[in-house]
Amino acid sequence: MEITEFSMDFFSLAGKVAIVTGGNTGIGRAFSLALAKSGANILVPSLIDDDGTTQKIIEETGSCYVFMEVDLTEEGVPQQVVEHCVEVFGTVDVLVNCAGMHLCAEVTQFDRSKWDPMIQLNLTAAFEMSHQAAKVMIPQRSGKIINICSLFSFLGGQQSPANAAAKHGLVGLTKAYCDELAGYNIQVNGIAPGYLATDMTECDRENPEINQRVLAHVPANYWAEEADLMGAMVYLASPASNFVNGHILPIDGGYLVR
Repeated sequence: MEITEFSMDFFSLAGKVAIVTGGNTGIGRAFSLALAKSGANILVPSLIDDDGTTQKIIEETGSCYVFMEVDLTEEGVPQQVVEHCVEVFGTVDVLVNCAGMHLCAEVTQFDRSKWDPMIQLNLTAAFEMSHQAAKVMIPQRSGKIINICSLFSFLGGQQSPANAAAKHGLVGLTKAYCDELAGYNIQVNGIAPGYLATDMTECDRENPEINQRVLAHVPANYWAEEADLMGAMVYLASPASNFVNGHILPIDGGYLVR
């Protein structure tokens, strides 16, 4: 491609179809909205029904929205999700593996009752969704798989060994699938969000000691907003990133450099 051929159209997702697991709550909703604002139609499989809140904001962009209330850890469900997406929209162009859970306990109390469901949803379901989506993307010789990793893809972290293990595992899955699928013009990357100002972190932000400990480690000196992640999602889902593959992009205000 000649440099003169480049245009802002490379960031457009007009006519594309995206599956965003867990895409109607938290950062998943922000990712769904980012993709919809760029023109993609959205299918969201999730255990949580938000009473139409996400559908409203997606359809206001002019994109279509389909919701499936499903448990991605149940056998056969990822295949059903991908098949339903193809049935409704004709294909799958983008898969965002965002669905997850976070259970915490002191190390001697963190047993299999917490480990198993976290690994099932945060890692195994992402693998199953990627496996099924690849079956659609390989014949069409195009596709984007974006795994939502974490700073704990790089760090240890206390109170949740399953979170660190699953997020490290997602990095390995990202690189392995890149190696397998790059030859089919499929890009597989990850986003690793830093500390976000969300409902989940409200208690930490209101605790002066914890809040200061986090900010002291972030060169940008503030907690990110969900909107800070949306541009990266559009970039990795669009043709603008076609030669970016197997990469984990931290969006952390510089946390990992300090």
